[in-house]
Amino acid sequence: MGRKKNCLFVEPTQTQNSTRLDSFLNCLQRIISVNQETEKAEKEETNQRRNMWKSCNTTHLILFLLFISGLAVLTPILATDHIVGANRGWNPGINYTLWANNQTFYVGDLISFRYPKNQYNVFEVNQTGYDNCTLDSAVGNWSSGKDFIPLNHAKRYYFICGNGQCYNGMKVSVVVHPLPSPPKAAPGAHNSSSESAVLVVPRQGFRALAVSLAMLCFGFGWV
Repeated sequence: MGRKKNCLFVEPTQTQNSTRLDSFLNCLQRIISVNQETEKAEKEETNQRRNMWKSCNTTHLILFLLFISGLAVLTPILATDHIVGANRGWNPGINYTLWANNQTFYVGDLISFRYPKNQYNVFEVNQTGYDNCTLDSAVGNWSSGKDFIPLNHAKRYYFICGNGQCYNGMKVSVVVHPLPSPPKAAPGAHNSSSESAVLVVPRQGFRALAVSLAMLCFGFGWV
């Protein structure tokens, strides 16, 4: 008897094979296209982020430069660093009373002492310690060789050298005055009064401005 053919098995024709190959190629092409679109979208997103970072950097840089410019312009007219003894520094045999009488000290100014480190020092004392060259009343001391001491109160300050050189003239007393009041504007002089107000901004106000600008520049994250 002849062998029966399996009705469930049908040998694919050449046309069917070609159709399956075309379907596979189309599917592969779609996958490649999707990948290309994904890569393109990722590149565009990366470029957008880079542009955003550049914009942020530029903004923060401008704010920082404005902050530095404000410091450079305002600091000289709002605070003074009084270097004791001027170019002679903090040394024996100098008449510091004469030097102090030629200075005008205001609240917010600095008094600075320049001297060889480890050779001299500075102590803040009261009048008794100043008159007798004693350190019993000392309320502060410095020994860096380049000391910057803020004068935060309207009063008389007393400073002496604590290694015995006070007896050789290394002591100075200064009177710190309150900040002067802004001048009153003359009637009708609106423009000039506005300019004057800019020049006499209180030092405390300047410090607040500096802190605000610093927070604006750095508080949101320097990038």
